[in-house]
Amino acid sequence: MRRMHVIQVSSLGGIAAIAGFACLVEFGSGSALAVADDSPETIELTGAVRDFHRRNTPGGHPDFEAVPANGFGHYCGNVDAQLGMDGKPVFTGEGWKVRRQARDSAGRDICYTLYDSSLGDRPVRKGASDTGGIESAESFNMWYRDIPGTNLSQALTLTFNRQPDGSYLFDDELDPYYDSIDGFFPIDDQLFGNSGLWPDHNFHFTFELHTEFTYDAASNPYFMFTGDDDVWVYIDGKLVIDLGGVHSAEDQYVDLTRLDLEHGVTYTLDFFFAERHTTESNFRINTSLKLDTVEVPSVTASFD
Repeated sequence: MRRMHVIQVSSLGGIAAIAGFACLVEFGSGSALAVADDSPETIELTGAVRDFHRRNTPGGHPDFEAVPANGFGHYCGNVDAQLGMDGKPVFTGEGWKVRRQARDSAGRDICYTLYDSSLGDRPVRKGASDTGGIESAESFNMWYRDIPGTNLSQALTLTFNRQPDGSYLFDDELDPYYDSIDGFFPIDDQLFGNSGLWPDHNFHFTFELHTEFTYDAASNPYFMFTGDDDVWVYIDGKLVIDLGGVHSAEDQYVDLTRLDLEHGVTYTLDFFFAERHTTESNFRINTSLKLDTVEVPSVTASFD
């Protein structure tokens, strides 16, 4: 059942919103306009998940189970701040270990690309230069592309549930299936199969998602991710979340009012995830955006 919102209406007119309906009432003219809240209770987004063998195994990929030169942790700057022409992130290898994330004036961790001192933000504190356990541009280019003999892929759909505040949430800890298997393991016992290590899950995979939304400047537009390992998010082709590296759960928050978007215009949001290490897998997205899948990336022929 939807929450009931009531706003007092003066004798001269006002606005009331009751049980999901917004009503504009003009008592002087006797006219009234009611607009239904047509927000869906769930949103389903479909992308491509790709499975890899870990390094030092037959057919293994060098970046999965890799230990960065400066140890496990959060690394930024290893992908270009502009999405590639083919809709994939571009490896630069110019990254660094994060000693302290950039943070906005509300205390939320943000991407270094969104830092603005005039808004009271705290800057990122950089550590040693490091590629974050990514061997090369060639190895990285396999993460989000179908490479025969290196990966297998299939479609994956996530269901986002509408929250009382109107936002949408996918949280592996609240999803009955993922909660029952103790983490975000969407291809357990599928594709290349589980690792055979403890805990016995299919750990080594990536997930790619391409969506769009219509920008509403008045809706407190935001996007937030919490999880591990690597995550990169681009809005309108620009990097707004950089959680690269092999690390425990980290988060970043995107206030879309910082992005110079135009009200009523449709923009893209491209999401890239990787799970590279056999300890745990966490995945949580919370957003006020009404996202739609615009393209499901190709998957290997045997799973079309």
